[in-house]
Amino acid sequence: MAAAAAAEAAAGWVWRWGWGRRCPGRPGLPGPGPGPTTLLLFLLFLGPVAADITDGNSEHLKREHSLIKPYHGVGSSSTLLWDFQGSTMLTSQYVRLTPDERSKEGSIWNHLPCFLKDWEMHVHFKVHGAGKKNFHGDGIALWYTRDRLVPGPVFGSKDNFHGLAIFLDTYPNDETTERVFPYISVMVNNGSLSYDHSKDGRWTELAGCTADFRNRDHDTFLAVRYSRGRLTVMTDLEDKNEWKNCIDITGVRLPTGYYFGASAGTGDLSDNHDIISMKLFQLMVEHTPDEENIDWTKIEPSVNLLKSPKDNVDDPTGNFRSGPLTGWRVFLLLLCALLGIIVCAVVGAVVFQKRQERNKRFY
Repeated sequence: MAAAAAAEAAAGWVWRWGWGRRCPGRPGLPGPGPGPTTLLLFLLFLGPVAADITDGNSEHLKREHSLIKPYHGVGSSSTLLWDFQGSTMLTSQYVRLTPDERSKEGSIWNHLPCFLKDWEMHVHFKVHGAGKKNFHGDGIALWYTRDRLVPGPVFGSKDNFHGLAIFLDTYPNDETTERVFPYISVMVNNGSLSYDHSKDGRWTELAGCTADFRNRDHDTFLAVRYSRGRLTVMTDLEDKNEWKNCIDITGVRLPTGYYFGASAGTGDLSDNHDIISMKLFQLMVEHTPDEENIDWTKIEPSVNLLKSPKDNVDDPTGNFRSGPLTGWRVFLLLLCALLGIIVCAVVGAVVFQKRQERNKRFY
């Protein structure tokens, strides 16, 4: 009995850190790992120590930052863990941010700030409604931000926010783009950027992917992992119990002490936007002494990119074109021009010398 429990616990630990397919409990993103033979040898080698290893479902799940049925601790009291506002409706099976009605806004926010440096959020959600293709909207936003419970125009929450936003957008406001909807995108903001609905956030988007999550007959999931400056977003939308890559960005800096939340909004078009669960897992990651000495609450949300998000502009054909010239682009442009001049000078000198030699033969 104890041996079986130890084997099960060790196997869960392997799944937790992303080796192979995602386990039914859905902790951990996938990644390369050992096959069944290697796993068996690992268990035999581990022996009695395996009893102390868990799969993360209880040990690494942070319940104070998780929204789980039957939704105890949800309400407006200061003693509860989650607050909601607007059109949000709480049921025994889901939290409905907006009903399938026009001009609705709703949100739900964790009452406690999160001080984890490395974390992974799994969201079980459902977007559905009576509207046919391109006659529904607008979508869900998942947040990790400094401010909470502030309604606004960005999927039911405030613009010019501080922190991270993942947008699950179902309606193409920009008719000139060739982007296929529904579409998932990521934005990091220090309060200086405004989300442009008319361009579906294209100017401030860091990365994105097409994701067909609306009106599915099965469960739909999204995972967001942040660890050591790397932000990863993955989806499970095909009922295959497997994560699929969507977004992977490095150089992301997010502070601790921000709040997790979800919001949704409808306009002239509408949908039901439901959150079934939000589960936050702590990732056990070692940091250098220098990283440990940083005051993570003072970090400014930012991304180290060679390309500014504001350069993400669609031309009338839907193709990407670059925006204003930055320092790097000016340098590369001048370098290319200089190389072009050198090549032309060398070719001209060779041609001139050949002509001189040819002319000497006529004298």
